Amino acid sequence: MIWRSCTDAHGALDPGAAAAALHRARRAGQTLDVLLSDEFKLSLEDSYRIQNRVTAARLAEGERHAGWKLGYTSAVMRAQMGVSSPNFGPLTDAMLLTSPAVLPGGALQPRVEPEIGLRLRQRIEAPCSLASALAACDAALACLEIVDSVWSGYRFTLEDNTADGSSAAWVAVGPQLRLPLDTLPSLASRAGGGWGDRGTRDRCRGGQSSGRRAGMAGRATRREWPRA
Repeated sequence: MIWRSCTDAHGALDPGAAAAALHRARRAGQTLDVLLSDEFKLSLEDSYRIQNRVTAARLAEGERHAGWKLGYTSAVMRAQMGVSSPNFGPLTDAMLLTSPAVLPGGALQPRVEPEIGLRLRQRIEAPCSLASALAACDAALACLEIVDSVWSGYRFTLEDNTADGSSAAWVAVGPQLRLPLDTLPSLASRAGGGWGDRGTRDRCRGGQSSGRRAGMAGRATRREWPRA
């Protein structure tokens, strides 16, 4: 069992060992059938500790931190995936693709989701309001997010998904959207025809409040990477 070697001297979960196992599996092109949460009583903080160490390993290999992915901000998507609350995961420069993009090799079980990406001109500090978060933004960009879970069949808990960086894999970055940034909250709230299939529109209407998303972004920017 892969997780039996991921314990400390007292039999508790070792975040560094769990992160190394996740990192090795992804690099080897393997999905994992047995969840961390099947073997350990996993808290969300445990998951972020593991996520931080996976990111530290990527940075040690030469990648650079480039941004954040906010996951499961839609109530409809959370219900569909059996996830109880939103989370976030880091993006590195190796995850950013220029449109038109070709999916890099090494994908496990990729899925594509349309997103609006926000480029920051300054750091967002938590706690922050929606207005202060929008003021920190330089531009909105049309993006395609490629998620790629290490967990077989996308079967996971919130904690397992968070440890895996919220399934973040790549983002194809498209053109800048020619619209005022302060219209984005109302745009997401009233998204309807022209946004694609019904599932996409419902995810927009059932999303987190823009204020809560701003708070998540502020919390994400406080993360620090341990040494790999």
